[in-house]
Amino acid sequence: MPQTLTETPGNVLHGRWRDILRDSQGRETGRSDIRPNAIVTDCRRILASFMAGSGGAGIEGMLFGSGLSAWDAAGAPPATQAQAALVDPAPFLVPAADLVIDFVDDLGAVVGAPTNRLQIVATLGPGVPPWPDAGHVAGSLREFGLVGRIGAAPALINYVTHPVINKDAASTLERTIWLVF
Repeated sequence: MPQTLTETPGNVLHGRWRDILRDSQGRETGRSDIRPNAIVTDCRRILASFMAGSGGAGIEGMLFGSGLSAWDAAGAPPATQAQAALVDPAPFLVPAADLVIDFVDDLGAVVGAPTNRLQIVATLGPGVPPWPDAGHVAGSLREFGLVGRIGAAPALINYVTHPVINKDAASTLERTIWLVF
């Protein structure tokens, strides 16, 4: 009979996130609470692939999607570990080179040496994403996720659905994600 491996970690892999919205003058017009996000199955596959030396790559960017407008009335469905892609078939990608990725200590302070915690900040300035376009009727954001890679295939790291953010062309959205390994 095959043996089942049971994992009982002391600190479970998890993440949190927060948004800050600013107007064209840089004034804060909105701030979300810090909320949990779903670390998806592919994140664990990326980590295993990386540890085995078989082609796993870490954070390659952050995807922003419009989700579904039906979520505005019914509420966005909760994110699950099984999510493999954003619902938006043409999400906007902020590449890793445009993210600020830092190690942080237990108190959230940025440190130079590797820790088991990462802070990832994406800033969508004025006119970003460049919506409306052929696939998006407005700058409505309802979902996001970090993306890495397993071999040549993109793979989600985390996934979040949230109430709509109607980002106009003059505003700036700063999204911060914290990952604990």
